[in-house]
Amino acid sequence: MKQTMSLPLYSGSFIEYHGWDDMRRELARLGCDGLEGVWSGEAFPPDLPSELIIGYHLLFYPDWLDFYRDNKAMLVRKFGALNTVECFYGGLDPEILLKQYQQDLERAASLNAEYVVFHVSDVSIEEGYTYRWLHSNQEVIDTATEIINLILGERDWPFVFLVENQWWPGFTFTNPEETARLIGGIRYPKKGIMLDTGHLMNTNTSLRTQREGAAYLRKMLDTHGSLCRYIQGVHLHQSLSGPYVTACTGKLPTDLPRDYLERFAVNYSHILRIDQHLPWTDPAILPVLERIEPHWLTHELSSRNRRARAAAVMAQTTLLRGGGLACG
Repeated sequence: MKQTMSLPLYSGSFIEYHGWDDMRRELARLGCDGLEGVWSGEAFPPDLPSELIIGYHLLFYPDWLDFYRDNKAMLVRKFGALNTVECFYGGLDPEILLKQYQQDLERAASLNAEYVVFHVSDVSIEEGYTYRWLHSNQEVIDTATEIINLILGERDWPFVFLVENQWWPGFTFTNPEETARLIGGIRYPKKGIMLDTGHLMNTNTSLRTQREGAAYLRKMLDTHGSLCRYIQGVHLHQSLSGPYVTACTGKLPTDLPRDYLERFAVNYSHILRIDQHLPWTDPAILPVLERIEPHWLTHELSSRNRRARAAAVMAQTTLLRGGGLACG
């Protein structure tokens, strides 16, 4: 099992380290083999060592299905005006999504990433507060599968393509039939699942402890049976946000800004309170990981700077070492 640390591939992150050798030493100290990177919109530094990039998280729009379907009436309802839509997506032609994903796949290939991660979910700002969904899981899965097959085409890419579960409409890893529909619909042969433990916990608002969360993860693995063989990676973090979700969803806040971009910024803090990305400290998670035996495990944890990032990752790698789960 290779362990990685998630890190945006941009200058603000890199400047926290005193060169690539310093980053290598930090990763080794934390028990990580490399990074799972995500593009930040900047060109990669020309001297970025590709061996540091084990995994690559593809770009994603939380709310994309109506744009891809060219449903302008719904887009105007959500964004207020088509010029805002154009600003947000970089154009009005739905083909722009395919082009952006294809360019990101090329970036992953240029870094020799062993795997890429693709979100299969769709949620508007309004839905994130109301929890009243505009699209079904099946709609999102089928449309995402169409996009995946288009962007991958018939090319033999150098990486494994992993779909990641969310708690929004789409792929949740709570329904085996839907999971089978997604995996079966992807034509690319090197495919699998990146199981996000915190996202799966977010599907059950009754969870109150990490131990309960681990039990729920085991239950979902039991439910999926032989489909678990597709799990090749794990995003490791925990989230116990049930009380917040119960108290703060079901309706739109009265003070939510009218301007879409302002609303998007305010919404981000709301999402972070739902999707907490906190480190596991309870060894109850260890049997779950032993059962999955992932090829890749990413410490995907919330942090504001290098010190906080290192402390969060160290908490989990120490827990894994104590349970005999080493990297390599």
